[in-house]
Amino acid sequence: MDFALTEEQRELASTVRSLLGKRADARVEQYDQTLWQTLCEQIGVPALGIPEEYGGAGFSLFESLVALEEVGRSLAPSPLLSSLVTSEALLAGADEDAKQRLLPRIAEGEVAAFVDGSGPVLDGDVATVLVAATDDGLVELQDADRAWVPTMDQTVRLATVTGGSTNPIGDATKARDRARLVGAVGVAALAVGCAERALDMTVSYSQERVQFGRPIGSFQALKHRMADMLVLLEMSRTASWAASYAVATHADDAERLAHVAKSYCCDALSHIAGEAVQLHGGIAITWEHDAQLVFKRAHALSQLFDSPREHRARVAL
Repeated sequence: MDFALTEEQRELASTVRSLLGKRADARVEQYDQTLWQTLCEQIGVPALGIPEEYGGAGFSLFESLVALEEVGRSLAPSPLLSSLVTSEALLAGADEDAKQRLLPRIAEGEVAAFVDGSGPVLDGDVATVLVAATDDGLVELQDADRAWVPTMDQTVRLATVTGGSTNPIGDATKARDRARLVGAVGVAALAVGCAERALDMTVSYSQERVQFGRPIGSFQALKHRMADMLVLLEMSRTASWAASYAVATHADDAERLAHVAKSYCCDALSHIAGEAVQLHGGIAITWEHDAQLVFKRAHALSQLFDSPREHRARVAL
């Protein structure tokens, strides 16, 4: 199967990258609401995978994940992943009335969050559309108590969500299964984008940093290490795209590919992030340099929507 992007998908990625390159700021603890609204109004990123009858653009989850990869590359905080997970959970498990009410709000840019169990909820404290999978079914939460949870990667925003009134809207099992699958491939896409950012900044630095009268990038040992980083990046992208396409099309092997992608992409990013820090030297552990942001993001993504080890265990079942 050919996993190359279509011309339209490449244009989407280029447009998102261009906008984020001009406007994104990775050194903030909460997403830039003005940037988010621009992404929603000019590109329609949260609407890409939502059907037209629910106010969306009528593309597919795959296009949404193409955009999410570029968000990962920017390192900027964004509620796109949580909104994608919630919209896909609603499409899978909500009744028609809930879809008609909630999906247009997500398509227009309202931040959405999906509560699955008692753990921290991605973007739970800033979401205006809050959906939960409970023992009593899929419910819409209102007036819930929310509290921000500090994280090592401050651009990944987590919160506890408790209490509130509930409005039954559908099947929790279908919604939960879809949310976990989309969460896994979404994290894989973010990891690929972050890995590309790490490699780009490392190669650029190796061409600028001079040691013994030569750019350090000219030394064979460092060339080999950066080449290994590139191999890991491209293999990660292949795994991510394969899983994204399978999940988007509800393929029979979607679950297995999602486990593989989440596991491989996060492990690859952890290695690439470590290499980026080492090849940058002392400046990489300073607050002023973006290498430390990559390192934090790698650790955060490895735990989001379950660890690589847990996903590998599910592949073995």
